[in-house]
Amino acid sequence: YSRLMALQRMGVVAEYERIRACTVAVVGVGGVGAVTAEMLARCGVGRLLLYDYDTVEAANMNRLFFRPEQCGLTKTAAAAATLAGINPDVAIEAFTMNITTLDGFAAFKESICAAGSDSKESRVDLVLSCVDNYEARMTINQVCLELGQPWMESGVSEDAVSGHIQLVVPGATACFACVP
Repeated sequence: YSRLMALQRMGVVAEYERIRACTVAVVGVGGVGAVTAEMLARCGVGRLLLYDYDTVEAANMNRLFFRPEQCGLTKTAAAAATLAGINPDVAIEAFTMNITTLDGFAAFKESICAAGSDSKESRVDLVLSCVDNYEARMTINQVCLELGQPWMESGVSEDAVSGHIQLVVPGATACFACVP
């Protein structure tokens, strides 16, 4: 990370090493999520939690970082393998689940909670929503509201010519359900 550390020496970034202590949950490892997870791994984030329920298909090859030999693998397993090759110092946890089901909601919430916290305290610094459907966004919103967990919502328009990013901080900004 010599170039990134140079930012610290130049005074642009204070305490760059703090990124190693950060845990980020990336929900959705498709077009936006794969690139997001890759950039976080390259920056040296300490721990990544990856969530998706889908598998890698040949149709993913033109826009994602997956490789043809990964077809048929879960996106989370394939992403974890690719990211470990990019930066083996990042701890990666892969969760293959549909968070929009009742069981998926509970499993998602439990997976981002600190051990022994009785599902009331998050162990992540930030949740990044990189999903492509409203139900998943609402699930992320609800879990983050219940935990007081900051998260960022992102989306791309159906024609892929525009997009948006929304920071949601429970208790400080409107939640996703209030300002979708």
